[in-house]
Amino acid sequence: MSDTIVHASKTDVIRMSRRLPMTVVPLVLLGTLAIPAGAQERGPITPPPKYEVKRLPTNPDPGKPPAPAEEIIKRLAANEDLFKRAYDAYRLEQTIRVQEIGDDSSPGGEYAVTGEIFTKPDGKRYERILKQPESTLHRTTFSLEDVETLAQLPLFILTTEELPKYDITYQGQQKLDEIGTLNFRVKPKQIVRGQRLFDGVIWVDDLEFAIVKSYGKFVTEVVDEGNPLPFSIFETYRENFAGKYWFPTYIRSDDTVALSKGQLHLRLLIRSTNLQPGGGATAGTTSDTPKPQLAKPPQN
Repeated sequence: MSDTIVHASKTDVIRMSRRLPMTVVPLVLLGTLAIPAGAQERGPITPPPKYEVKRLPTNPDPGKPPAPAEEIIKRLAANEDLFKRAYDAYRLEQTIRVQEIGDDSSPGGEYAVTGEIFTKPDGKRYERILKQPESTLHRTTFSLEDVETLAQLPLFILTTEELPKYDITYQGQQKLDEIGTLNFRVKPKQIVRGQRLFDGVIWVDDLEFAIVKSYGKFVTEVVDEGNPLPFSIFETYRENFAGKYWFPTYIRSDDTVALSKGQLHLRLLIRSTNLQPGGGATAGTTSDTPKPQLAKPPQN
């Protein structure tokens, strides 16, 4: 029997094991396992199942926009033309806050100042202080000049005149509060010396094709600008006024600065309130100030 077992195939061994007493089966299997690999009978090997590798695209397909992307961009630029003319004629109050974001062991402070922006009959925009600066900062120092520099950062307004400077790519749809929006990636075609160009993302209302939010930075060819202030990426929310204009009323930026005892988280908040048509300076607010609609900036 041993010679038979040595030359038996696996199939034969299994068949024989079913007929042998239980005490014999372990010996049979042991003998089979001890057979050199070269002495075993080789049969065809069943190929493994075939798996398809599905590679995710680098940029997921955003789907189709509700209208051709080129048409949407053209219409939003026309809306920006109207917005810019109206905004340049509006009077508004603006509060700028620089906050130290601390914790229980090291509470933060705040620098705040409120001013007014208005247009004189000569057509030029002017600013004046309505509420003098107040500071409770603990670990950093900001001056009025610093804050004025931050207030002069450009707003991103994608007018028809500005369109040729950018590559604009549709990226899909997203719900922003109650508003359905279309997302576009905006990137300068070329960095230009002396110009600050926007590099980021915009959210466009899917009904009116107006920009309701932007997130990005302003880039320029000039690299060495002395000792720049913190804050480089800005999140800007717009609100609908008078049922037709989307004005920027909330700007936020977060950054960190290196101190002798580690990093400090800073936050910049710029809020615009009491927007009034006409542009002239006033002493206070009026009861007929247009109320914002739809868009809801963060409540902090």
